[in-house]
Amino acid sequence: MSSLATGGVGPVGVAVVGAGVISAEYLRTLSRFPDVRVVAVADLDERRADAAARTHGIPVSGGPEAVLALPEVELVVNLTVPAAHAQVAKDALRAGKHVYGEKPIALAPAEAEKLLAEASERGLLVGNAPDTFLGAGLQSALRAVAAGHIGVPVAATAVTQSLGPESWHPDPAFFYQPGAGPLFDLGPYYLTSLVALFGSVSQVAATAVRARAERTVVSGPKAGQVFPVDVPTHVSALVEFDSGVRANSTFSFDSALPRIRFEVTGTEGTLAVPDPNTFGGPLKLLPSGEDTWRELPVRGRTDGRGLGVVDMARAVRRGGPHRASGALALHVLHTMTAIADSAEHARFAPLPSRVVPPRPLPEAWDPREATLG
Repeated sequence: MSSLATGGVGPVGVAVVGAGVISAEYLRTLSRFPDVRVVAVADLDERRADAAARTHGIPVSGGPEAVLALPEVELVVNLTVPAAHAQVAKDALRAGKHVYGEKPIALAPAEAEKLLAEASERGLLVGNAPDTFLGAGLQSALRAVAAGHIGVPVAATAVTQSLGPESWHPDPAFFYQPGAGPLFDLGPYYLTSLVALFGSVSQVAATAVRARAERTVVSGPKAGQVFPVDVPTHVSALVEFDSGVRANSTFSFDSALPRIRFEVTGTEGTLAVPDPNTFGGPLKLLPSGEDTWRELPVRGRTDGRGLGVVDMARAVRRGGPHRASGALALHVLHTMTAIADSAEHARFAPLPSRVVPPRPLPEAWDPREATLG
């Protein structure tokens, strides 16, 4: 087993690979957490990496190969585009680094399985976004369900719909390539939260459609450019869990009516859960037989993307499981792949994997508190 797997003292040295739009939030939030220290940022466009390093006070920038060679880098945060996730993760593992990646973990389950097997052989850890389920909103929802506020969970509704990211993203074409689309881009937030709430998915049934063959960039330097759409842009899925809960899910980039809805229905009431693409509240309860929603307390962290990195860094030093794990990401990838398969072949698709739901965070868990000194 690699000596990096556990042990060591002080903050875990982190390199961010991929200096695109989402990197700004990671770099901003990770800089607040004393158990990690961002020592480098890398990108194929080294000028972009240099700009990010200067903005966030990071000492080293450069191309991915140079950054992966740095001995002070213990954990790589992989923020590349989906098509590059598996290769960058593989390169990091072979450089002796733990890896935490953006979603999805890979384009195909077989790629993810190979990554996890190689990490295990090397004694390294793999983590993966989303970590929003570690935020105050979803953790409070987990506590509310566990406390019996809605009785026995029966069903869930998960809906996210909009006109798509070309309305705000300066370079949105990758959202419409394999590994993205509303299912693989937004689905992980909802499906990861559902697995955290209800456990492993057993089977799915779905339909999907691609509304348009092309899209147009709306804003930024590429405004007016037309790009192809290679994935379905409206997906509806029935997701069944081993626990018996069923979830109706819709993931769409085709709706003129923006809508986010995440509800859990039980034998004694309904819980309106916060947007799983955020870290906060509100969290509301409608008990059976009543017509007024009650707002429940929301306690926990709302720092932003990076909570899963801190939790993983503490596991690097101390051993034990981390919550936003590669195994969880693989099960969610299996679920999304099964949804795509079901939609294509008009059949129920069983899940080939199972996962142990991540342990809830202690209510007083604080990533701003140094624990690895």
